[in-house]
Amino acid sequence: MGKTVLVVAAHPDDEVLGCGGAMARHAAAGDDVHIVLVAEGVTSRDAARAAADRGDDLEVLRTAARAAAACLGARAPLFLGQPDNRLDEVPFLDLVKTIEAVVEQVAPDVVYTHHGGDLNQDHRLVQAAVLTALRPLPGVRPTALYAFEVLSSSEWTAPTAHTAFLPQRFVNITDHLAAKLAALACYRSELRDFPHPRSLQGVETLARLRGMTCGFAAAEAFAVLREVVA
Repeated sequence: MGKTVLVVAAHPDDEVLGCGGAMARHAAAGDDVHIVLVAEGVTSRDAARAAADRGDDLEVLRTAARAAAACLGARAPLFLGQPDNRLDEVPFLDLVKTIEAVVEQVAPDVVYTHHGGDLNQDHRLVQAAVLTALRPLPGVRPTALYAFEVLSSSEWTAPTAHTAFLPQRFVNITDHLAAKLAALACYRSELRDFPHPRSLQGVETLARLRGMTCGFAAAEAFAVLREVVA
């Protein structure tokens, strides 16, 4: 019987950057892959948030997210529509309760989310909310909780003992790197030209580096936040 996988990402494209290869691998193995995108991903580019004025851009980004999920074999994403790069303005308890509701509905076995030391504040807040929603109380379902890295955030933070991304889990995505890159290509508005890290060449370079770390042609790396053996 396949596993149920939940990916909780702050912005559209974070899910692909962080664990697109792992998602494609899960889907190929018959697992049921769900994606939650917390913030809308557009309005931080404006002086003040006016989501109503960005309707077309928001729909373009959501269409890209749906296409990316299809490339990976995942279900269409759930969009929470929170303010982009303004999650610090959202009551933390409200954010936790929203994620708790998703967890209750999906009942995941495995959860992927952000690294808590990322430069982007939305990434940090999403990880904190996921950890709070999944605090290990009796009956809480997930047996594995992993943090992924996101290029142009994880490596741009000031490296300290509390912020550095220190992976312990490496997943072979050699057979799924093409799907990850195809999914990322759906996000044309979010990609940049190499040598920007959020480029197709940058993402492939990281996958090759992580692969060399563990003896594969390509891999994704994760920090282990929790693994439970019942």
